[in-house]
Amino acid sequence: MTDLDKDLPLREDLARLNRLLEELLREQAGDEVVEEIRAIPAGALQHDKRADELVQRLTPAAITALVRACGLYSQLFNIAEDLHHARRRRAHQRAGSAPQRGSLSRALTTIHEAGVPFGQLAAALQDASVSAVLTAHPTEVQRQSVLDGHRAVRKFLQQLSSVEITPEEEQEVEAKLTRVIHALWQTTEIRPFKMTVADEIENGVAYHPLSFFQSIPALYDRLGKQIRELWGERAEIPSFLRVGSWIGGDRDGNPNVDAAVLRHAVKRQAEVAFKHYFYELAGLYRELSLSQRHVQVSAGVQCLAAASPDGAISRKEEPYRLALATIEGRLSATAAGLGLAARGRWTAGAPYASAQEMQAELQTLADSLAEHGSALLIDGRLGKLLRAVDVFGFYLMPLDLRQHAEKHAAVVSELFAHANLEQYDALDEAARVRVLLRELATPRLLYSPFLSYSADSEKELGIFREAALVQRQFGDGAIAQCIISNCASVSDILALALLCKECGLLRLDGGVPAISLNLVPLFETIADLDASASIMQQLFAQPWYQQLLKSRGGVQEVMLGYSDSNKDGGYVTSQWQLYQAEQRLVRVFDNAGIKMRLFHGRGGSVGRGGGPSYEAIMAQPAGTVVGRIRITEQGEVITAKFADPDNATRNLEALVAATLESTLAHGDSRITDESAVAELSDSAFRAYRALVESEGFMQYFMEATPIGAIAKLNIGSRPASRKTLASIKDLRAIPWVFSWSQSRVMLPGWYGFGSAVRAFLDAHGEAAGLARLRELYTGSPFLQVMLSNMEQVLAKADLQIARRYAALVGSEALADRLFGRLQAEFDATLAAFFAITGQDKLLQGNPTLARSLDTRLPYLDALNLLQVELLKRLRDNPDDEEALYAIHLTINGISAGLRNSG
Repeated sequence: MTDLDKDLPLREDLARLNRLLEELLREQAGDEVVEEIRAIPAGALQHDKRADELVQRLTPAAITALVRACGLYSQLFNIAEDLHHARRRRAHQRAGSAPQRGSLSRALTTIHEAGVPFGQLAAALQDASVSAVLTAHPTEVQRQSVLDGHRAVRKFLQQLSSVEITPEEEQEVEAKLTRVIHALWQTTEIRPFKMTVADEIENGVAYHPLSFFQSIPALYDRLGKQIRELWGERAEIPSFLRVGSWIGGDRDGNPNVDAAVLRHAVKRQAEVAFKHYFYELAGLYRELSLSQRHVQVSAGVQCLAAASPDGAISRKEEPYRLALATIEGRLSATAAGLGLAARGRWTAGAPYASAQEMQAELQTLADSLAEHGSALLIDGRLGKLLRAVDVFGFYLMPLDLRQHAEKHAAVVSELFAHANLEQYDALDEAARVRVLLRELATPRLLYSPFLSYSADSEKELGIFREAALVQRQFGDGAIAQCIISNCASVSDILALALLCKECGLLRLDGGVPAISLNLVPLFETIADLDASASIMQQLFAQPWYQQLLKSRGGVQEVMLGYSDSNKDGGYVTSQWQLYQAEQRLVRVFDNAGIKMRLFHGRGGSVGRGGGPSYEAIMAQPAGTVVGRIRITEQGEVITAKFADPDNATRNLEALVAATLESTLAHGDSRITDESAVAELSDSAFRAYRALVESEGFMQYFMEATPIGAIAKLNIGSRPASRKTLASIKDLRAIPWVFSWSQSRVMLPGWYGFGSAVRAFLDAHGEAAGLARLRELYTGSPFLQVMLSNMEQVLAKADLQIARRYAALVGSEALADRLFGRLQAEFDATLAAFFAITGQDKLLQGNPTLARSLDTRLPYLDALNLLQVELLKRLRDNPDDEEALYAIHLTINGISAGLRNSG
């Protein structure tokens, strides 16, 4: 079968979608819009007629229709592409092809072939901790209503590709597909209201019924089966893989998160978990109709059955059903006690003190089935429910708290002031550490209910008190992390510890400190990354903190920020500083005898640390993974990765596969020539800082990107900047990257690399320098991943389109000067990339992405060109609401088409 034949189903899907869209547009928008859409794949909008002429000629309604049509084409073609990828994976599995890179099967086979004994694998699993953390960062511009429509399109395309579909069924399913597309066209793609944190919470919990409830238990099951096949032994697999969340606990720069929001987040999460358990218990009740006339049961099951609230005479001989009614009744009583809306059929019995109690009663059923000839019945719904309760508990996903270090310090300063202690904010670092350790060593509290504190301090302390209450009610795992943004000193970590002590999260038992959550420093800027190892070394030198870590199993988590380090130092320097920081941290942790868990604050875009997770983990320095890793999942990437069970399974599987393979069969990921990378980083940093610090740069950024329109777009609950949009330092990394993506410059993913390579070749000679860089590239997974991710960005960038945006700048001289620098650096970066990799075109080794971009880019290009003209119109008339709405539609369409834009 040829490659052409393999892609035939995709071409058929695209042709069908194209036909249905044209029929829809002809009916809803008119022939003129259809003709313009037809001309787009040939680049007519760019060449045959100028976009500004089109904007002048068409009515505002027709322009809006054209923009919406481009966006809808791009979105539906994405769905067809994703479906085809899943189709090809299944075809490979059916054909018995070698397992793909990033799959569990490939990772376990590699580990087995490396001679890793079963005992070492089992021990690694017991110590493992892997987590994908959903964050509230708002580059997901699409509404849930639209995403629901997208899932329906995928379902119907899947049904239409079945070889067993009859002509009559095909006609019926296509009619359903047509109706969904029709509904999507008549649905507002963008929110007419500002999102609240509650909206973000709803979006976050939606992924569990969509995919996680299916994919996570299934993944554990597959892991167990594949281990048995390779090693011939059954492994006890703890629930080391989890999905976490920041949504409702992250208040860094978001004044809308308080104790009430935290409570709402936990309750909504719990309701989703309980609803799932009630559904599964009802299913088990239907399935486990075993009669005691035919089977025996354990004493434990008899005890549960005897307490059953199910009094139906038809159930008297069905002990498992009676026992399940008992479990369901207790779970209902638990939900009622927690104030949750979810309920089962019975509310009876004592509430569960913990999810582990419920799990133990379910295990009683499983043990009885195994002992009495019914072990086969465990592997289905019961086994999955047991795993689900272990993974999701009574809280669905662990919720992280996060706040800026300055906010913590301000509360500590006020507590000290009201207690007539030192003027905390006037103390130097050594004095701060001394007084904090003094207060942490005594059970005495600083807070007095009889004194008045500022609203900010009361709010912060209220959140910590609520967190302590949540832990008591839902379990310690409900809130397990507290992250310190912009952590720059030991005192920043100890200050948080003091706030935890004030609110009952940290206790002194006989003078020995114990804490119920992890204190996690987040090192974000280049300077903070550089200082991170020194800060941790000083922290570990404190005997009090060493004692505290014993209550956390001797594990210290450290978070590394990709977004701010990139905004601070550019792509190359950010990647290199992160790598170096990790190496230094490994040495510090090893010397202190403390286990390290790294939390990678990656965004969706390459400029914010995005890119394939498997390759990124495998390229980490040796000793940085060791079975433990957390990674943020942000923005539109969450939908692309986790809205579908197949995609969710594949992406979570890649995380687990890379973690296990990196831990147990890690090849040599060292950088063979660190001095060369350091030299590249230094030159790239100078080039990047020279650009962003150049006169007029912020004006260029503000006028040559749609940042102003993005700030007005209802895509999240927090502001675009912490303070002001006048400074790159205060601008949030998300709108920074998002804006450059929209204008197709994609600057955060490549700028500085071309200058760095040019400087290196000038210093070492063209031939010798290039040979050295090629050798480095060949032998270094770090450089391979860095250039591979950069290649994807370069393929999506378009400086000809970016030139149109540059024309929006009020000063022509400024536009010419800065765009000239961008163009020169882009050309130099392309030349450097091709010279080092030996490729003669972009995406040469990634034909799948190349094909996908060929399909999407014409519509994205059209959206960009229309966006430029609409921005002109809006700037001429800032009150033109119709133009602003159309611009927001272009932002939505471009973001969806680029897929990892922010």
